[in-house]
Amino acid sequence: MSHLFYQTGQRRPVLDQARGVYMWDMDGKRYLDGSSGAMVCNIGHSNPRVLEAMRRQMEKSTFGYRLHFETEASEALAARTAALCPEGMNKVFFVSGGSEAVESAMKFARQHALAIGEGTRWKVISRRPSYHGCTLGALAVTGYAPLTVPFAPMMRAMPMIPAPRAYLDGLDPADPATGAHYAAMLEDEIIAQGPETVLAFIVEPVGGASTGALVPPAGYMAQVQEICRRYGVLLILDEVMTGAGRTGRFLGLEHWDLAPDIVVLSKGFAAGYVPLGAMAARDDLVQAMLGSGGFLHGFTYAGNPLACAAGSAVIDEIARLGLVRNAEVMGAALRQRLEGLAVRHPIIGDVRGKGLLMAFELMADRETKAPLPGSLNAHQRLVNIAYEMGLIIYSRRTRDGVEGDHIMVCPPLIVSEAHLDEITETLDAALTRLVDDLALAELA
Repeated sequence: MSHLFYQTGQRRPVLDQARGVYMWDMDGKRYLDGSSGAMVCNIGHSNPRVLEAMRRQMEKSTFGYRLHFETEASEALAARTAALCPEGMNKVFFVSGGSEAVESAMKFARQHALAIGEGTRWKVISRRPSYHGCTLGALAVTGYAPLTVPFAPMMRAMPMIPAPRAYLDGLDPADPATGAHYAAMLEDEIIAQGPETVLAFIVEPVGGASTGALVPPAGYMAQVQEICRRYGVLLILDEVMTGAGRTGRFLGLEHWDLAPDIVVLSKGFAAGYVPLGAMAARDDLVQAMLGSGGFLHGFTYAGNPLACAAGSAVIDEIARLGLVRNAEVMGAALRQRLEGLAVRHPIIGDVRGKGLLMAFELMADRETKAPLPGSLNAHQRLVNIAYEMGLIIYSRRTRDGVEGDHIMVCPPLIVSEAHLDEITETLDAALTRLVDDLALAELA
C-alpha cells in the first residue's frame, strides 16, 4: 500500500538509481529516459559536477530568507541568467517551478501597469491549445479543456486565439503569408477586447506538451512581437520547456532574434536537480514597479541558495559539454529517424519540433488529418507499451486535450547517435504492437 497519490491511481516501479540517459528500477530493469522526465533533465541524471556544487553549497548554507539576507549563490545565478537573456533584460526573480514563474510574470505585468498609470490593462491573451501551469492563475491562460474546465468557476476567463497549427488547417508553414494569417488573429483579438484593457500576450516560442512541439510558421513570432509593441501589450515568452538549450539555442527566442518584455524559465533551467524557476524582465519595467512600492508577491523558497548553486552548475555543464550545439545536431538526427518511422508506420501523421524538443502525432488518416477515435486512448497505450520495452516517452492530446494523440520524444541533451538508435528501434517495435492492439480493440 502507498500513502502517496498523484494524478491517477496507476502504479509504477520504484526508482533505484539514474545515470546519464538511463534509469533503473529496484528490480534492476533499465529504462532509457526518452522524454527527460517531463522535458526536465536536460543534462542527464546524476551529473557529478552538479552534485559536487550542491555539496559545497550545503556545507555553507541551505537556506537564507530573501528578506533577511542576500546570497552569493542567488546573485551569481541572477547575473548568469541575465547574461543569457536579450540585452536590457537584467533583472531576475527566482521561483521553484514553471507555474510559479508564470504566476510571477502575470502579477508583475499587472503591477507594472498600475505603476505607470495604466490600471485598465488586466487581460492576458494566450493561445488555444496551450499549457502554462497548474495554478489557478496559470490555468486561466491555459487552453487545454481537461485541465481547465473543472476549475472554470474558480477562475477569471482570459481571451485566447488559435495556436498556429498550419498542418491541421492545410496551410504551408514555410509561407510568410501563413505566419501573417495567424499573427493577425492576435491583433484582431486585441482590438476586440479593447487595447486599453490588454495587459500581455503569453506564448511558448515552440509549443510544449499541449501542441506537441509546434514550431510557429514563418514570420509569426516577429509579427506578434511587433503587434504587441504597437498596442503597448507586454510580450511574455514562456520558455519553461524551450529554455536551457532544449531547441538548439539556449533560449528558444534566439531562433527569431526576439526581444520580449518578460521571459519565464524552469524545467531544464535546473535540469531536475532541485525545484527552480525564474522570471527575467526588462530593467525599465522592474524599476517602474519597484518605484511604486515594490513587488507584492513572493515565495518562501525564492532565491534559495542551494537551488541557485545547482542552477549555476547546470549552466556550467551545458556550456562545458556543448549541449546547446548537441541538441541542434542530435535534434536533426532524431527528426530523420522519426520521419523514417513515419514512412514505415502510416499511423504517424506529422513529425515536428526543433532541436531535441520533438514530437509526432498519431492519426487515423494522414491525408485528411483525421484523429484516431478518442476512446482508443492511443497515446497512453503507446506510452505504456514503450515503458514495458524500457523506453520512457511523454504524451498528450493535441486538439484541445480532447482528441488527437501526440508523443513527445525529448531525450537529455547529452544523447548520442547510439542512444537515438536505441530510441528508434524501441519506438518501431512499440508502434507495430500499438497498431496490432488498436486493430484488436476496434474488433472487440
